[in-house]
Amino acid sequence: GDPRRGRLALLATLRAAAPWQALRRSEAEAGDARAILVRPEDFRITRFRQRTESTTIFAVDASGSAAIERLAEAKGAVELLLAEAYVRRDRVALVAFRGRAAELVLPPTRSLVRAKRELAELPGGGGTPLAAGLDAAADVALAVRRGGGTPVVVLLTDGRANVDRAGAPGRPRAAEDALAAARRFRAAAFSAILIDTAPRPQDSARALAEAMGARYLPLPQADARKLSAAVRAAGAAA
Repeated sequence: GDPRRGRLALLATLRAAAPWQALRRSEAEAGDARAILVRPEDFRITRFRQRTESTTIFAVDASGSAAIERLAEAKGAVELLLAEAYVRRDRVALVAFRGRAAELVLPPTRSLVRAKRELAELPGGGGTPLAAGLDAAADVALAVRRGGGTPVVVLLTDGRANVDRAGAPGRPRAAEDALAAARRFRAAAFSAILIDTAPRPQDSARALAEAMGARYLPLPQADARKLSAAVRAAGAAA
């Protein structure tokens, strides 16, 4: 490289020049007392790589009878990731879907105090508007990407939708809408992981993960640390 167009990497330049010293001294003019003979082709320039900020977006199915267990797992994982975010300078967001709609409960943040407060007040129960949850998570991920960050979407669900995009009950239409929302994920090429929270792995969750282009991970009765480790692995892949 050209030192006039960047910062000279001195050690790398010397390493590039070192193997040629014997040959260059034999070719050098008499009286050349330089300790090291460096030529322009030896120049190495330091290139700086800018690290993009990562945002983990939890999309949590807060519906049904297992909502309390799922929310407890999500809360524990979010708190662990937030603590780690202080070191990595990453952020965490939380989308919850239940009843007829989805809600951005926690916008992207590194504030552990704010996260704990919002998570503690997160309710559960009701229908499963899975398509609305996927749409809301995709919107947050898109905003993160537009801001120059790297989004990682983590969906916690058993994949069994029963409320469609319009908020109307009915499994067939709700399942179609959920798959359509999942294909939006694949088209946007978001990095995603689907964590099947059912007691046994569900075909519906596996099919949804495939439609999303997401990694499928069944974690029945997973504790927060296992969930946090899975999310970190997805972030590293992104």
